[in-house]
Amino acid sequence: MSLKIRLSLMMILQFFIWGSWLITFSTYLINTLNFTGTEVGKIYSSMALASIIMPALIGIVADKWISAVRIFSLLHLISAVSLILVARSNNFTFIYYMMMLNFFAYMPTISLSNTVSFIAMKNQGLQIGCHFPAIRALGTIGFIVAMWAVSLAGLEASRSQLYIAAIASLVLSIYSLTLPNISLDTERSSDNDIKIPSWLSRIGLDALCLFRKKHMALFMFFSMLLGSLLQVTNLFGSPFLHDLATPEAKISNIFARYPSMLLSLSQISEVVFILIIPSVMRKFGIKPIIMISMIAWCLRFTFFAYGNFSDTGMFFLISSMIVYGCAFDFFNIAGSMAVDLEVPAKIRAGAQGLFTTLVSGMGPCLGFIISGKLIDHLTINGKRDWHTFWLSFAGYALCLLIVFLITYKNAGAVPLNVNALD
Repeated sequence: MSLKIRLSLMMILQFFIWGSWLITFSTYLINTLNFTGTEVGKIYSSMALASIIMPALIGIVADKWISAVRIFSLLHLISAVSLILVARSNNFTFIYYMMMLNFFAYMPTISLSNTVSFIAMKNQGLQIGCHFPAIRALGTIGFIVAMWAVSLAGLEASRSQLYIAAIASLVLSIYSLTLPNISLDTERSSDNDIKIPSWLSRIGLDALCLFRKKHMALFMFFSMLLGSLLQVTNLFGSPFLHDLATPEAKISNIFARYPSMLLSLSQISEVVFILIIPSVMRKFGIKPIIMISMIAWCLRFTFFAYGNFSDTGMFFLISSMIVYGCAFDFFNIAGSMAVDLEVPAKIRAGAQGLFTTLVSGMGPCLGFIISGKLIDHLTINGKRDWHTFWLSFAGYALCLLIVFLITYKNAGAVPLNVNALD
């Protein structure tokens, strides 16, 4: 079996796990267990906390001591066990801590899956810019398949979605042991212009040298702020559509009956935009990509605000799903590729972990908590004001775009060697 097929199977399983529950778990918590928005936001904020601590920490371990593949397998085993325990409980405190354990195990596997792919491909002489986007796109397809399976089976508000994710996680834990046993210290780069201070190297924080470059520091900062938007729609998109899905709407609209199928259009859009990333990065560089991403986020929330299951409302909902692919990919996937091209091989896992920490950790930590409290504030007599909720985040994305245009004007070189994609 070729390396590309083996990595593709890894990516499919990696994101099938997440797709089984990430979007619909909040519906289970709110509609089945009757948790408040604040409680749901707190549970999901543990994902952000895990993203702050674990990816960079695990990346350092993988860079220096233990094979990334072995760590990857162990973390998915822990993830599987924690999901089973969550499915067997109705207690908020227990679910909170078990989901925290799950996030602490799962979140670093996202950057590790990138690292394993990058190193394995380079060891076989495969060009990352040409081959990785297609491999990563198959991961998104795995996410979509999981969403459709859960939705069509009527499990969007059921704990069964957690069992499905646990089984997939266990399978990936075993399968990953068949992947190449990559040693991340075997590859060294002599011509990269980043100078690594010896004291950073001694304490394992080599990847922090990225902040010595102004353009990389700004890139990381705005990626973190954009990350605060990413999980808001993942957290409340499904409950929002379930609130819109009146009995009358379910009769005439298939998406009202299966909201996750509608949300999966976001991931389908993501596949398309992943595939065009290399050509866009060659032509424009990273700054225009971030700008386009911010505009897309603003549109994503605005379209949600005016969406419903009427004919006109469906136009806005579908439009929101389409722009999501651009909003997500143009700073997340492209960003991970840009980081990989900026760093020497010996700190690659740490750098990917640092990027994941900022994008999926520090920003979302506030985003989850604020969004949970905001929706509770906008809930009167059990009715949630989703229109105001979504417009609030659209305004945030617009402000972020304006500040970015002002701040990044004289940032220097863009953080991407576009020739490396050829």
